[in-house]
Amino acid sequence: MSTSTREARLRRHRRIRGKVSGDAERPRLCVSRSNKRIYAQLIDDRSGHTLAAAGSHEADLRGLGKGEAASAVGSLVAERGKEAGVSRVVFDRGGYKYHGRVRALAEAARESGLEF
Repeated sequence: MSTSTREARLRRHRRIRGKVSGDAERPRLCVSRSNKRIYAQLIDDRSGHTLAAAGSHEADLRGLGKGEAASAVGSLVAERGKEAGVSRVVFDRGGYKYHGRVRALAEAARESGLEF
């Protein structure tokens, strides 16, 4: 039986989420993307709270290209995470390939001080 690209990504995402979870000391850096935008959140799965979030929909990042916006979102979520007292995270790529915008976001977050 053939599966669509979306179904395959969701299957990968469920498999990843079975292994990856965040807590207060080491929250999950969750990446979500659409064709136009990219979003990142730092989530404490035990309490169900989002500690920090950033997205390319924010006014500061609207004029940037997709790759540049992904890097900016990575830096922004890292800064907001530091303000919330987070230095180490678990990376959840959301079933997307670690390539392109997802990779740009992750590398920018690492350069801005998040450890994963």
